[in-house]
Amino acid sequence: MIEAESQQISLECYSKVLSMLLDGAELEAILHSLVIAIEGQQDATKASVLLLSDDKKRLLSGAAPNLPLAYNQAIHGVEIGPCVGSCGTAAYSGELVIVEDIHTHEYWQDYVELAKSFNLRACWSHPIKNRSGEVLGTFAMYYDTVKSPSAKDIQVIQEAASLACLAIERSRALAFQRLTSHIFEHLPIALVITASDDTVLSYNPAFQSSLGIHSDVNFSHFSLQSYFSQSDPVALDHLLACKAKGQTWQGELVATRVNGQSFHVELTMTALTLKAGEQVSYAWLFSDIDERKQAAQLIKHQANYDFLTQLANREHLFGQLKHYIEADDFTPGFGFMLMDLDNFKQINDTLGHDKGDELLIQVSQRIKAYISPDALLARLGGDEFALLLPGVVQRSKLIAQAQRINQCIADAFYLSDEKRIFTSISIGIARFPEDALTIEQVLNCADQAMYISKEHGRNRYHFFTQQMQADAERTAWLHNQLKIALEKEQFELHYQPIMDIERNRIVRAEALLRWKIEEEYISPAEFIPIAETSGLIVPLGNWVRKEAMKTLLAFVEQDIEIGFSINVSTFEFWSHSLQDDLLASLQETAIELSSEPFPFHLITLEITESLLMKQHTHLLDALNDIRALGVKVAVDDFGTGYSSLSYLANFPIDQIKVDRSFVRNLDVDPRQQALFEAITRLGQSLELGVVAEGIESRQQLELVTEKGVLEVQGFYFHKPMDQQALLSVLK
Repeated sequence: MIEAESQQISLECYSKVLSMLLDGAELEAILHSLVIAIEGQQDATKASVLLLSDDKKRLLSGAAPNLPLAYNQAIHGVEIGPCVGSCGTAAYSGELVIVEDIHTHEYWQDYVELAKSFNLRACWSHPIKNRSGEVLGTFAMYYDTVKSPSAKDIQVIQEAASLACLAIERSRALAFQRLTSHIFEHLPIALVITASDDTVLSYNPAFQSSLGIHSDVNFSHFSLQSYFSQSDPVALDHLLACKAKGQTWQGELVATRVNGQSFHVELTMTALTLKAGEQVSYAWLFSDIDERKQAAQLIKHQANYDFLTQLANREHLFGQLKHYIEADDFTPGFGFMLMDLDNFKQINDTLGHDKGDELLIQVSQRIKAYISPDALLARLGGDEFALLLPGVVQRSKLIAQAQRINQCIADAFYLSDEKRIFTSISIGIARFPEDALTIEQVLNCADQAMYISKEHGRNRYHFFTQQMQADAERTAWLHNQLKIALEKEQFELHYQPIMDIERNRIVRAEALLRWKIEEEYISPAEFIPIAETSGLIVPLGNWVRKEAMKTLLAFVEQDIEIGFSINVSTFEFWSHSLQDDLLASLQETAIELSSEPFPFHLITLEITESLLMKQHTHLLDALNDIRALGVKVAVDDFGTGYSSLSYLANFPIDQIKVDRSFVRNLDVDPRQQALFEAITRLGQSLELGVVAEGIESRQQLELVTEKGVLEVQGFYFHKPMDQQALLSVLK
């Protein structure tokens, strides 16, 4: 069975050649039209038909309108044989000859210079044979580049040779009726010829097969309304109008077999008049393109739907969003939800991606069961879904829908191995046109709202607000400003002293990063998280340590020996390479700043409790290597994170800094006093130094010292100050 795409080529060629045959055209004209038709279907080809001479020894010019005249003249009369170019060899062997590169192929040794002079590089030649296998000539396709044929190319050249064969045989005085009968019998495309009153004059076996007509049935009437009743009425009316005017019509229709089964056809209707004054008859040439249609539908489906879940994909969703946004008559607006499964990566990592895919399928099916038929559910990729709700903009309706989705996803899922798992989903909601006016804005607004749902505990929904947009814009602006500030070193360090109560002196100062934009200080609580999530925290941390070490050396040169505490973000310990880089940067900075041994014993690096959870061997080794320099390690904000007593006992640290939250109500809450005392005794029992932060009153100081804590820090003594102010205090 000819493939659908090739049928399209064959249909045009057959239709044209058939018309010329029935009109009694000359062989030269038929071959010329055939060559032109094939060249029109095959990009960059120049086709040629050569006819075998009566003595079967030489090839004569038949039709090659786009090959150079001089070339045609040069090969006219060439004797056939082995290694006589592509056509001479094909005529001699009776087989298809493929020459991908004329310049190097043995068949073209005697003709390569001729081909070069006309920029001919590849030539494929097919023998033209009649039914008995007798060679009548060759059909060739030339190219100006090295080229090998595809399966479609070979099929086209074979069909072209077959059509040329029909024309040649007809030209050799075969009876017209015999030739027409032969075409009818062997044409792989359905053909029926009718009179003006739709009486069937003749039809071929392919037509019988297409419509499912049994060979023993006397088929005598061809009814357009009957056989094409399921077609597009507009197309059918146009066909009838062309038929009435005696004009040719070509297009696609839906035909119906005698058993009622429908199928798509590509039809060419041509009005025929054999002799002047005779009644007009019609040739109906059509091919079954159902497979091509099904393939096209499959391609369309694959282009618009997700392979795994069969939900709409991103492209289809965007198309629908664009439709509703640009529609002049769509005034109600729409609701849009962006949804992301919570902790899906953990499921993938622990159960495997196949189970993750299974969960995604079940999630999509469960959500579909809880939405209206006119809603569009899409999978955007990974574990991210989107829901388009046309006409739904009321908060109450959107809330109800989001709650249904949250509840249905919270129920247990059962995978194929009967494993029961739980998950949840975070939802961000945006509305058109209330929140956004473009596709990008709708997605961005819903994404911001979903991010808030994630931040606030997951398994919940949030509506987009203008404050979210303002926060997002400020975050983006600060991120950009951070990059600029790093390049230009537009930061400064302030220092807050740490007091030794027993000796009544400043023993250390904590280096605190400060950043000013246009005379306004940006809170570290705002820009440090941005630096951490963007990766800028690493170069920023290096800058802080280098500046603090510079200040330390400056104080030492003035015989002021004071320690500095420097905060280190957990993100700077995120990987083995970063852990190694931290140690290396301390050593390199020390060498850069001083030729003398650096007083590392005056530096304390403050880490957070969350780092205690990462008891990887490489991390422990890195911290031990840092301590080997003389640097001390303290746990900052102790008591507020996820620390475990076992972690605390095994971790290489020297101090703990009790968070200010335990000091704040120390003078009014006995339970806080008990908790503070327990933390203090824990540190002391592990032989760790204990520092109390946030001392703001005399009473807090007395309570802290009563518990045995002798190093304190807070506004009661000093607020953070710049380097010069600290130097003045120390002097």
